[in-house]
Amino acid sequence: QLQLVESGGGLVQPGGSLRLSCAASGFTLDYYRIGWFRQVPGKEREGVSCINSSGGSTNYVDSVKGRFTISRDNAKNTVYLQMNNLKPEDTAIYYCAAVRRRMEVARHVCLSAVGYNYWGQGTQVTVSS
Repeated sequence: QLQLVESGGGLVQPGGSLRLSCAASGFTLDYYRIGWFRQVPGKEREGVSCINSSGGSTNYVDSVKGRFTISRDNAKNTVYLQMNNLKPEDTAIYYCAAVRRRMEVARHVCLSAVGYNYWGQGTQVTVSS
């Protein structure tokens, strides 16, 4: 059974850091593009960051550029999202998603939830003092 499991969420003060992990089971991530998305109640799911199958290409939504870093360790079958200088507006449920694609795509495609067909259950991130 193909499964993605997020971890690493929690409560952090503004300016703090968290590292989210997305671990795959039942399949290997080598041929998959991975995206991180977030959602707050009443709003659409937003693409935060994505990384291609080799790890050589990454994209970020403008609001997190310079603060978040996506990376992958295919040997560990895991993708990470390092989040620094967190702000209250980063509060959301964070999801990772995967799609079996090795070709490069445009930034707006990479960050669109429509293109992904495997999703994790989400992990809550709360930024508050």
